[in-house]
Amino acid sequence: MTEKRAGAVSAGDAERPALPATGWAVLGLLSFGEELSGYDLKKRSDRSLHFFYWSPSFSQIYGELKRLEKAGYASSRLVAQETGNRDKRVYVITDEGMAAVRHWVREAPVEPPVLKHGVMLRLWLGHLLEGDRMREVLGRHREYAETMRRRAEADGADTRAGEAWSSPSLVLKWSERYYTAERDLADAMLADLDERDRRLP
Repeated sequence: MTEKRAGAVSAGDAERPALPATGWAVLGLLSFGEELSGYDLKKRSDRSLHFFYWSPSFSQIYGELKRLEKAGYASSRLVAQETGNRDKRVYVITDEGMAAVRHWVREAPVEPPVLKHGVMLRLWLGHLLEGDRMREVLGRHREYAETMRRRAEADGADTRAGEAWSSPSLVLKWSERYYTAERDLADAMLADLDERDRRLP
């Protein structure tokens, strides 16, 4: 996926390079103040970001962590594992990184969401599909939306307490409502198909 880069951010007196959206997302995950490994960051993104943006792959996360360290936005250290496995590298946001992500979230233009809805595209070509196949596509989408709704609800309930976590909790609630709407829209479309079929000769 090709990402647009926001303009360079001035953190303190230094002009810093622009980051892709995934870089800001990874830095944002670090902005809650915890020391996290790449594996920890992937788990966090799977429990929050993927409901409304996307969940970066491990390779993307590690690539962005290297970029963040090079920019001075994050630092890392090796931590010995109690299990005898190889040492684990953990990352923490720097003061420069916190200033940069704070500036980005406050000042960078917010791009409107781009809808790429595979189900709608498939139904738009419904003249090439049998009615039963259209209903099958909608039924699967309904199941997916309901599964995601339940996961967002559960992950929102598990969100940590504290002022910093209040916004992620609210966004997970928005995600729950979004997937509720997707489920209900699928139901409405199924009813529309039934109504259309009743009118057709």
